[in-house]
Amino acid sequence: MSEKMKNLAVRTMSGLVLAAVVLGAIAWSQWSFGALLLVLLAVGMHEFYALAGKQGNSPQKIVGLVAGIVLFVLNFAFVSEDIEILGSARQAYGCGLAFLLLLLPAMFICELYRRNENPAAGIGTTMMGVCYVALPLSLMCYIPMVGSDTWNPWVMIAYIFIIWANDVFAYLVGMSVGRHRLCERLSPKKSWEGFFGGLAGAVVMGVVAAKVLDAHVWVWAGLALVAAVSGVLGDLVESMFKRAAGVKDSGKLIPGHGGMLDRFDAMLLSAPFVFVYMLFVM
Repeated sequence: MSEKMKNLAVRTMSGLVLAAVVLGAIAWSQWSFGALLLVLLAVGMHEFYALAGKQGNSPQKIVGLVAGIVLFVLNFAFVSEDIEILGSARQAYGCGLAFLLLLLPAMFICELYRRNENPAAGIGTTMMGVCYVALPLSLMCYIPMVGSDTWNPWVMIAYIFIIWANDVFAYLVGMSVGRHRLCERLSPKKSWEGFFGGLAGAVVMGVVAAKVLDAHVWVWAGLALVAAVSGVLGDLVESMFKRAAGVKDSGKLIPGHGGMLDRFDAMLLSAPFVFVYMLFVM
């Protein structure tokens, strides 16, 4: 077997395992979904801070990671159906929120003792890790519940399939008829033809999701458009960070695929847009 075929086999197998883990965690329970998001958050923030470090910045990794975890836990606690098992939820939520609010100015205080040549870059990249990784993953806690009083994992699964459909159709159309570069500076292989092919695939998947979920077709078609457009921009944003850091992949966690950011970059940027769309339309 040639080296190219071996790499394809490794990439395919690891992709199938990753898909099974992600979809299984979402479908199993709200807690397994939360655990999955928390793992993605920790790994994603580690990769982002590593990229920032390769660009000459010095983020406060521990402070940023703690702030991201606290932000996520607060949002998960807010939507969890079983949070009462944790005891006095309201008091614990208030304490967590106060701790998060204190962590933000603590970043400035910590910078006093780090003797960085560029303290603004250290503080800025620390907060960027929270905003770029922790915030969208925290918002994903709400997606299975927007427009409903109960947890519905199939809404989140439908959203993921829309993102995947966009990627697959963009790749197929781009490889077949792609001629005009979408953003050659950041991603030379992406084309406008692939971009519109991805949009078409995402909308078709959105219509299928609407039929399966017995929901309004046009609402889900609109959601698919929002997710697809913002997802492509998310992929370009991560490419921008990697190019600035001079690396091909954000990490080596997933054989043949790179790091967490490489696999979930589209969702990180699209999640806030999808959440707002669902909040006002659904």
